[in-house]
Amino acid sequence: MPGAGTDRTKEWVAGGPAVILVEPQLGENIGATARAMANFGLSQLRLVRPRDGWPSVQAKRSASGADRILDEARLFDTLEEAIADCNFLFAATARQHDQAKPVVGADEAARLAVPRVVAGETVAFMFGRERNGLENDEVGLADAILTLPINPAFASLNLSHAVAVVAYEWLKASGGQLPFSMPEKSSLAPKEQLLAFFADLERELDRIEFFRPPEKHATMTVNLRNIVTRMRPTQQDIHTLHGIILALAEGRKGPAKGGVLDGEEAAVLRVLLAEHGNGRVPSEQGPVRGLARLLRRNPTDAERALWDGVVKDRRFASLGFKRQVPVGPHITDLVSFPLRAVIDLVPGDESAEAKAARAEKRNWLADRNYRIIEVRDVEVENDLPQLLDRLNAAILENRD
Repeated sequence: MPGAGTDRTKEWVAGGPAVILVEPQLGENIGATARAMANFGLSQLRLVRPRDGWPSVQAKRSASGADRILDEARLFDTLEEAIADCNFLFAATARQHDQAKPVVGADEAARLAVPRVVAGETVAFMFGRERNGLENDEVGLADAILTLPINPAFASLNLSHAVAVVAYEWLKASGGQLPFSMPEKSSLAPKEQLLAFFADLERELDRIEFFRPPEKHATMTVNLRNIVTRMRPTQQDIHTLHGIILALAEGRKGPAKGGVLDGEEAAVLRVLLAEHGNGRVPSEQGPVRGLARLLRRNPTDAERALWDGVVKDRRFASLGFKRQVPVGPHITDLVSFPLRAVIDLVPGDESAEAKAARAEKRNWLADRNYRIIEVRDVEVENDLPQLLDRLNAAILENRD
């Protein structure tokens, strides 16, 4: 497939009316005409006394691969010879010739040509010279005049462009279809899915007091639903929109930078979790319920950097490390269950209560044969590559 949209493995569309160029002046225009014909399924090119002779190197260059049409083009010395076998002839012209002939546009000419070609008649579209088009006596040989709606102040159309317009209308009238359409990768969303999406959307908008003033709540709700319904969303569209709403409402999850809190605020959250929840999992009742989940979405800068380093270092790829997951009643920074190893990240300024909670967590893990590898946040900030080397050595030592 050497060109955009060109596929030589597919069947070549050929046939249709002939295209007659009367005394064309430039080889480039002949080549461009052949290209337009190939685009829209016309294959019979007839040339009457090309000014610069034939064959033409310039025509080959401008044909952009439509060489078959140029190779099969027929050369004539007179227009009468070129049209001798034609049953119906259209003369393309932008000028009024004051002749009592039907005048049709390109679309009507194509509709008239189709049944004649199907019936086995020879039909041709005749085009004149670039400089002054067809002469009056040449138009007189035609059965109908073909012209285009065009700017009267600038009616001179390039020869190949005029052929392209007519050839395009021919292909449409003869049954040509668009080569592709939008793929249907997901069916339209059913009302059940739409209603679930509306419920979540409206609940979150209620939480931020979007519907104000209260008396307009019902009207605004209807308007929102109409906006979405007019789009005729697919099931995948609603899945995506649902995800967006939840992400905006809950904050970004995982180790990537983002979330509701910045690094400094996340550090304060870590202290609160340690001091008031003893580092326990959020399934327990109490004031720190859910803080560990919030911390997972809002890691400190040191946590982000450490986890990013571990994830990108191939030495740790198969070791099964996970971040901010519970081990028994405690939340660990990084844990590998296959290795029974915990990487414990210690902040620089830690209160006595947080230290006590950390000690309790470590003792609990040690009693269950988890190995604790301590990491200081300053190590992450100062030299992460060196820290990763140390972690790898410690893991290898433990495995040996």
